[in-house]
Amino acid sequence: MKVLVTGAIGFIGRRVVSRLREAGFGIRIASRQPQQLAGADDAVALPSADASDEAFLALMREVTHVVHCAALNNDRNAGEADFQAVNAMLTGRLARAAGARTDGRFIYLSSIRAVVGAGFSGTIDETTPPAPQDAYGRSKREGEIKTLEAFAAAGRAGATALRLPPVYGEGMKGNLRALTRLAANGLPLPAAALTAVRSLVSQDAVAGAVTHLVTRPAPPRPIYVLSDASPVAMAEIITAFRRGYGRPARLFPMPAWPLRLLATLLGRQASWQAFMATQICDPSLLASEGWMPETDTPGRLEELARQAGQNDSGKRPGSGPSP
Repeated sequence: MKVLVTGAIGFIGRRVVSRLREAGFGIRIASRQPQQLAGADDAVALPSADASDEAFLALMREVTHVVHCAALNNDRNAGEADFQAVNAMLTGRLARAAGARTDGRFIYLSSIRAVVGAGFSGTIDETTPPAPQDAYGRSKREGEIKTLEAFAAAGRAGATALRLPPVYGEGMKGNLRALTRLAANGLPLPAAALTAVRSLVSQDAVAGAVTHLVTRPAPPRPIYVLSDASPVAMAEIITAFRRGYGRPARLFPMPAWPLRLLATLLGRQASWQAFMATQICDPSLLASEGWMPETDTPGRLEELARQAGQNDSGKRPGSGPSP
């Protein structure tokens, strides 16, 4: 059996490809950056959202399953139309082609931003009412809708969306990458600003969920929320990264109100609310179907930082992290 993986050279996609190959699947790679596919076996350019139907149908030749990892995110220059074109319209076109030409799964990597904004505090599961708060979140929610509608129109089951919290692993970007830099500099940090609790999910756990869903005989549910087994406080994240870098935690007691006041004076109330939000994902539905979430998030974060520190030391002899 062959799996078409879009975004296969990206942060999550490359790990998905590795796990599927380990499970014995053939792989077709599709990317929006075809110049990076030189030399890869069965690699194709991912059509644009306005390409012909034939271009999308051609991707499905000899394909059993589709894993759609390609997305537009972490792009401050992108507008609503850009997000909609890549994350919604392109997703819908792929799902329609898969519904017509494949007989397996269509797995769409979505985000918890499809249902909640950055400032939401609470628990997120498959029943959380969708209320995206930004262009990225709205486009991911629309991608979910188009995926499920395409398979319903084809009279088929087998399509699912995986709603992901922040994903960590080698090559991670966004806020988690920023936290690694904050941890690496070793500066003392106020513990009161790090009390928020967050669910994360490892790159490996996402790839494991994909592999589980394409090998499990029963059709998937329309939506799954993924996360590691237990959420972690922001202070735990910083501490784990600093352990990996060989640094002490350096968290000092300080009330939160001066920081909250400063954020208010600077007109950054929304950013403060987002930073302090507690967002806990409940992965129990997919876990009840046999998927194994990561159980040692702090340990995995520590190991990531340790590897990053070793790589930095190797690039710059004598410049490893100081105690």
